Amino acid sequence: MQSTKISHGKRKGQGNVKNGTPYLAWASMEAAQFAVRFRPTVQRFSQRKQAKSHLMVARKAVAHTLARTCSYRMRDLVPFHVHKAFG
Repeated sequence: MQSTKISHGKRKGQGNVKNGTPYLAWASMEAAQFAVRFRPTVQRFSQRKQAKSHLMVARKAVAHTLARTCSYRMRDLVPFHVHKAFG
């Protein structure tokens, strides 16, 4: 399914084509809530996103980054480094 957005002849975004199940989306949003509250690096990342867009768009960006990072961690069996994901 295509989810591209075109505005004035330019592609503006690809959307969130692969977002998993609703349960995974919920879990990643919960993890994003706690990460923004307790991790200064993640909080700065969220504030940068929020300055350019809406609060929930910034929170979804954090959730997406966490979910993608967890996927890579499980695939490659490496530890999580917050500065690599949000630095």
